[in-house]
Amino acid sequence: MTTHTSQQDLTTETFGWGSIKWGVTAAQFPGAPVTVGEVVINPTKGHDVHTHPESDEVLHVIEGEGVQTVGDSGEFPVKAGDSIYIPRGTEHSTFNTGWRQLRLLAIYSPGGAERALREAPDYQVLDAGVAPVWERAD
Repeated sequence: MTTHTSQQDLTTETFGWGSIKWGVTAAQFPGAPVTVGEVVINPTKGHDVHTHPESDEVLHVIEGEGVQTVGDSGEFPVKAGDSIYIPRGTEHSTFNTGWRQLRLLAIYSPGGAERALREAPDYQVLDAGVAPVWERAD
């Protein structure tokens, strides 16, 4: 039975704002009750306000700085070491305000909320080992 994943063996999901590598999903580990992935948000980028109707989410900031919204709490700053709890069905967003990438650990409980991201208009999947190419804005 496989009990771990390695970054180089995972596909990379890309969006206009950054990328995600899902290290634990029920598809990889049948019966896994959570989803865990590393999220990278590029400088001056962020994702639209959205919800996960069926899953709670925990974000842990690994590196960088940004601003977060959760429900009607308004915008608040986040930085490396911070953790954010987002109850299921609560609107939220994350935006990178720093000059370096904002790296987050994202955890969904129960897992499965990651599947909705495949519906985003800018969603792409890169094969394992293929790095995203980011274009410089004019």
